[in-house]
Amino acid sequence: MHDTLTVRTPGQGLHEITHDVRNAVRALLDRDTSAGGNAASSGLCTLFIQHTSASLTIQENADPSAKRDLEAWMNRHVPEHDPHFTHTSEGHDDMPSHIKAALTATSLGIPVIDGALALGTWQGVYLWEHRVRAHSRRVVVHVSC
Repeated sequence: MHDTLTVRTPGQGLHEITHDVRNAVRALLDRDTSAGGNAASSGLCTLFIQHTSASLTIQENADPSAKRDLEAWMNRHVPEHDPHFTHTSEGHDDMPSHIKAALTATSLGIPVIDGALALGTWQGVYLWEHRVRAHSRRVVVHVSC
C-alpha cells in the first residue's frame, strides 16, 4: 500500500510532516480494510523523498531551538558560495543542497504498531529542505503489513 505526499516548503530548513504522514498511514490502512484486506495494524512505514536536494529525518519536535541548532550546524559545515564547487548551474545553493542530502537520509523506516506510527514522545518526522527557494517535494509513503 502506498501514497505520495506533496509537501510545499517555504524554503531552506526543517519542516515537520508528522501529521501528514500519520494521516497517510491511517488512510492507507483504512483503504486496505475497505478493499477487503486483512486489516493488519502492525507493520512498517517506509518514507522516501524523490529528490536529491532535500532529505528526511526524525528529530525532536518539542523545543524549536533543537531545529534551529541543527539547521545552523549544517549551514556552517556545508556553506554556500564555496569556491571549490563546480556544480552550480541552479545557483549558489545547488551543490550544498546535494551534499546536505547525502549526509542525511532519503528514506526512513518507522514501525506501525496498532495502526499508529511508533514514534517516541519527542520525535517528529521532518522534510529537510536544503534549497533556499520554496519547492514542492514528493514523499512516497509505503506501508507493509
